[in-house]
Amino acid sequence: MENIESLKEILQTPKKIAIISHRNPDGDAIGSSLGLFHYLSRRGHDATVIFPSRFPTLFNYLSGIDYILVDDDHPDKTKKVCEDADVIFCLDFNSLARVDRIGEVIAAQDAHKVMIDHHLDPDDFAEFTYSDPTASSTCEMLYDFIRMMGDTEMVDKTIGECLYTGILTDTGSFSYATSPRLYRTVADLCESGLDGTYIQNKIFNGQNEKQLRLLGYSITEGMRLYTNYNTGIIVLDMKDHRRFKIKRGDTEGIVNYVLKMKNMRMAILMCERETCVKMSFRSKGAFSVQEICQKYFNGGGHRNASGGVSHDTIGGTIKKLKEIFEIHREQLTAEPDY
Repeated sequence: MENIESLKEILQTPKKIAIISHRNPDGDAIGSSLGLFHYLSRRGHDATVIFPSRFPTLFNYLSGIDYILVDDDHPDKTKKVCEDADVIFCLDFNSLARVDRIGEVIAAQDAHKVMIDHHLDPDDFAEFTYSDPTASSTCEMLYDFIRMMGDTEMVDKTIGECLYTGILTDTGSFSYATSPRLYRTVADLCESGLDGTYIQNKIFNGQNEKQLRLLGYSITEGMRLYTNYNTGIIVLDMKDHRRFKIKRGDTEGIVNYVLKMKNMRMAILMCERETCVKMSFRSKGAFSVQEICQKYFNGGGHRNASGGVSHDTIGGTIKKLKEIFEIHREQLTAEPDY
């Protein structure tokens, strides 16, 4: 962040601060927001975390989660927090379109705006921008931000658990987007008192019976393999949603199981909704699902983990995907680079 000294000066005295992250918040959005909340609170600021929509109950173990405001539930409160804020932090998104109605509220404010994000092609809406697409996660970047502020001694077990949650989920348990810098960050978090095994158990060993049965059904009934393209698709339609009473977070991680097969290069989870088909993409090696999501499905993310949306039927979407597979046949069938 080029103008970090100016931001340090602004944060030198107590401020009212709004911390915003994107709709359908994941582990990185939640972890970075709460990590920043605890850090700013310890510096004497009055901070509030806002999400456009509700978050998975999977992350209820994180300290401070009960104080989060959800715009879908309390639009008047979230608007007032933004209007009263001296500083607005925008985490894990780089376009105000990612936060729906709140984006318009943020744009209308004279508050200092700070963006910390690791996605490609950021919009120019913030006074202070820390953008790094090479970072594994916004949580990794938030630790760097605290270091830039000269406050790493404030990172304790509570903040460490928040940041490690985002790092763990956004790297697929250190399966992609890793670097020496990331592991040094995690080592620092461990030295602050973090218990990595505790977080691993909370995220990966906390499923209920319904979620486990949904996983089994997704693999046995919903999975379709396209071996000519080293690709697998898991489809969950509206009937499946009603049968399993699927809620936010229930399908987390299911797409990764396709890539457990040796020859699979790309995996896609398709979830039918009332007005669209939501898709999660994963890949191995250098094959970029981020490019596919950005080009064809109005989405994006990271090279090996991205998301997109189709406004066609499931059948129409699969037909389009097959055409995309053929375009990328050479890459999908090349010798593994992993």
